[in-house]
Amino acid sequence: MLKNKIIGFIGAGNMAEALINGLISSHTILPNSIMASDRDVERLAVLAEGYKIKAVNTNTGIAAASDIVILAVKPQDIAAVLTEIREEIKDKLIISIAAGVKTRTISDTLLVPVRLVRAMPNTPALVLSGATALFIGEGCTKEDEKAALKIFDAVGKTVVLKDEALMDAVTGLSGSGPAYVFVILEAMADAGVRMGLPRETASLLANQTLFGAAKMVMDVKRHPAELKDMVASPGGTTIAGLKKLEEGKVRATIMEAVEAATLRSRELSKT
Repeated sequence: MLKNKIIGFIGAGNMAEALINGLISSHTILPNSIMASDRDVERLAVLAEGYKIKAVNTNTGIAAASDIVILAVKPQDIAAVLTEIREEIKDKLIISIAAGVKTRTISDTLLVPVRLVRAMPNTPALVLSGATALFIGEGCTKEDEKAALKIFDAVGKTVVLKDEALMDAVTGLSGSGPAYVFVILEAMADAGVRMGLPRETASLLANQTLFGAAKMVMDVKRHPAELKDMVASPGGTTIAGLKKLEEGKVRATIMEAVEAATLRSRELSKT
C-alpha cells in the first residue's frame, strides 16, 4: 500500500526523524520516496544528508508533491501550516501527529476534503519501540488505514481506536507513560546505589530488569499479576518488597498519574 507512494513530512523534529528512520531501516519505503520540510534549515539539512531523503524549502512544496502528508509540527503551529497548504492538499491522505489537535479542528481549518488520520505516538519510537494509537477519520479507505498502520508499525506497536475521544486516555497512558517509567527506573537505580552497588551497575540492572519484565509480559501473554505471583515466593524477599510498594500506594499513585494526564489532555484539546 506504500509502493510508489511519496511520503512528505511537514516538520523535521525528533518524531519525524524516528518515523523516517523506521520506514527506511525496515525497508518499508526507499529514501527517495521521502521528503521533508522544516523552518530550521540546518536541522533539515542534517536529516537530508543522514537519510538521503529530499529536503524541500516550502510546506506547500511538500503538500503538492506528496501522496501522504504527515503533519509533524507543534500543536500551536498547526493552524498556520494548514492555512498555508490548503490549496495543495485536496483529496490527499493526511496524518497528524500534533498532540491534542482533533480531526474536526484540522478539517475545519483546511476547508477542503481530505482523508485524515490522527496519530499519537510516544518517544520510544526514537528507538523503534514506540506505542502508537490511530484514529481513522471519516472518508478514509481501508487502504488508507493499512498505509497508516504500515508507517507506525515501522517504529513499534500500533493500535486503532474507534472513538477519537479516547485519544486523551492514550496521551495519559502511553504518551506520558515513558516519563513515569523513567522515574521508576531512576528510583530503582538510586536504591541499588543506596544499598552499595556502583551507579553504572545499578542502572544497568534496573534498566534490563524493566525491559525484561515488559518483554516477558508481551511474549508469554499472561496477566502481570500472575507473573508477579511467580516471583513472590512465600516469606521471601519479593513479597517483603511488594508490601512496601502497597504501603506507599504505588499502584494507586500510578493510576492517578495516568488519570491526571488524561484530564489535562482533555483540557488542552479544548483550547
